[in-house]
Amino acid sequence: MSRSTRFAPLGTPHERTRCHKRRKLAALIAPSLAALCASPLWAQAQAAVAADTKADVEKLDVVTVTATRRREPVRDVPLRVETLGAESMERAGAASLSDYVGGLPGVDVKTSGGPGRGAVTMRGVSVGEQQIATVGMYVDEVAFGSSSAFVGGANTALDLSLLDLRHIEVLRGPQGTLYGAGAMGGLLKYVTHEPDSSQFSGKLGVGLRSARGGALGHTEHAVINVPLSQDVAALRVSAFNDHEGGYIKAVGKAAGDHINDGDTRGARVSVLIEPMSRMKLRLAHTQQEIQRNGLNVVEYDAAKGQPVYGDLTRHLDTGEAYKTKTRLSSADFEYDFSWARLNAIASTQRLDSGTGQDATALLGHNPAFDFVALDNAYGLRKQTQELRLTSARGTLEWLAGYYHTRERGHVGQRLWAQLAGGGGDMTLTTTGQPSEYRERAFYGDLTWNVDPTWSLTLGARVAKNEQVYTVFINEQLSSSAPSEDTAKTYLATLRYAVDKQSNVYFRAASGYRPGGPNSPAIDADGQIIPGTPTTFSHDTLWSYELGYKADLLDKRLSLEAALFNIEWKDLQQPKAVGASTIVVNAGKARVHGLEFAARYKLDARWNLDGSFAWTVPKLTEDAPALGPAGARLPNTAKLAYTLGLRYAYGIASNPAYAGLSVRRVGQRNAGFDTAGSSVPNFSQPAYTLVDAQWGMEIGRWQLSAYIRNLTDKRAILAADTALTAFGLPLNVTTAAPRTVGANLTLNF
Repeated sequence: MSRSTRFAPLGTPHERTRCHKRRKLAALIAPSLAALCASPLWAQAQAAVAADTKADVEKLDVVTVTATRRREPVRDVPLRVETLGAESMERAGAASLSDYVGGLPGVDVKTSGGPGRGAVTMRGVSVGEQQIATVGMYVDEVAFGSSSAFVGGANTALDLSLLDLRHIEVLRGPQGTLYGAGAMGGLLKYVTHEPDSSQFSGKLGVGLRSARGGALGHTEHAVINVPLSQDVAALRVSAFNDHEGGYIKAVGKAAGDHINDGDTRGARVSVLIEPMSRMKLRLAHTQQEIQRNGLNVVEYDAAKGQPVYGDLTRHLDTGEAYKTKTRLSSADFEYDFSWARLNAIASTQRLDSGTGQDATALLGHNPAFDFVALDNAYGLRKQTQELRLTSARGTLEWLAGYYHTRERGHVGQRLWAQLAGGGGDMTLTTTGQPSEYRERAFYGDLTWNVDPTWSLTLGARVAKNEQVYTVFINEQLSSSAPSEDTAKTYLATLRYAVDKQSNVYFRAASGYRPGGPNSPAIDADGQIIPGTPTTFSHDTLWSYELGYKADLLDKRLSLEAALFNIEWKDLQQPKAVGASTIVVNAGKARVHGLEFAARYKLDARWNLDGSFAWTVPKLTEDAPALGPAGARLPNTAKLAYTLGLRYAYGIASNPAYAGLSVRRVGQRNAGFDTAGSSVPNFSQPAYTLVDAQWGMEIGRWQLSAYIRNLTDKRAILAADTALTAFGLPLNVTTAAPRTVGANLTLNF
């Protein structure tokens, strides 16, 4: 069975101070509100809250990101960049990638059963069933995941726990010039804490949570920072354990409660060495394992849009446990020549994943078998090297780099059955699919700061990849196909500083996904079908974006808006040929939209924030495997928005807060509503989710509590239509039921 045989879908200048300062708020609780307001202590408390608010506002101007491979304030970056603080996400109960970014308007995380099994798309750049990711994944300065079509890279987005993370950067729009292949829709970057050689510090935390109708879950984490030599070297170690209690029930031969329970465990070690002021070496190793005893999907009747077996209940004849293990080691050497900064970065990474799938219904509940199972094993070995030289600030600024990566991947499948009456195992078929991918790229950009108000940037990247894809069926060589592909991407930005607090920019950028080889298509008798494409090409897009960023009203109001248009051509898409599915290029698409985000501090106590995205993605030229011109692209809501309200107050001189957030996502298509489409459709209804948060600080202690999905809605977050073509139910991932949790953290 080849990759395409359709048994089932194959399934970061060194900081010397701590990044988080404890806020110094005071408030007094008294029986009489009038007496309290008249007391001097109340005035002191108000002043303290106001001072804290002022400190928070001032932070708006110094938040830096590395989106352009330079450290600069968010407001000065000429593209849409969002930063999500790890501490705030933890306090809100976020535990996986879908929690981190799935609530951002214009961003979709299509999970296929739990953490580590997600596909991320931005700004509507998706055809649904994808072979290669359209959103790049980075950990600090290291690219993560496969760039090829053969190791499940599109559906195994890096789902990193909040393991010593500082924040997550979300870059919208194509990032191909600086970040390369597979970032045509955007980029997600996990930014970790750097060791601090100036002081000893650390953090200990525990958490409990419970989903309605589910079992208890818990989290434990620890971080310790140890200076090895004052202002010269430091060690930072962190560890994390999370147990998911589960809330899905199963009926059938493999019946059980809380079948989607499991654990996520990880550790990270980072060393920073600064032997001189101009030189820095950072070494890091991250390891994480996600294990679940079952998936959090439920079978739905596609016509009725209702669960087949009851609320949060599915049917299983055999278990569907899965495990994903991630290991990433990196070294980042930096030297400042004063006129330029040199970075030499190397990494090695391993991804191993094993999944089990109940295939009994797929083979028609054959009475000769108790059950039929499809086991999938993924393995990725990847090494990267990058050399980059970045000029100092000035009238003319430039950046030049070389990037090299080599991947070795393997996918193995075994379709097997247990004979009726508890008999022995019978292997029905096996496949082995080794692959190799090698890429070399040169890239750079040049920025001309014409004057304090105008700046112009031009950039380009040239990348060449070589690939080999081989298929073994039942341990016999079936095919081996090589390919070569060269792609070029370009960037142009023009930025105008209206004043010291606001900027307007225009950005034109291109992005791509690599092409690659196809295995020969076969018919129902296993014979090769002549004339089918042996390779597929890279697909490309151009994005044109007009944006505005500002901090107004004495920095109490932060605004960001972007109007964009994306032109996408030669779409990579799966096409059924005989008994196989190959990748072909066909059709064009256009995505246009508007994004807006705002944060407003009404006064010393009240904070408002909100964002929305209006996105219209459509085919503009017929794509035979997808649909005709005018067909809407999947997984993107036309309108989505978030609203948040936060109130700061005090409890017995201790700072506290309470917050409420609302997320609204409009209707989305899971595929294409066209006869013969390789991605069958299902209309996913609009939904609204409400979350609540509360917390306080008592000296070095932080206590937070949260309620996720306050109204207990069964929102459909993702729908997998791959098996509906076989007459089987739809696999749906819904929002977890109402979940109540609390975290306690000690900082030292």
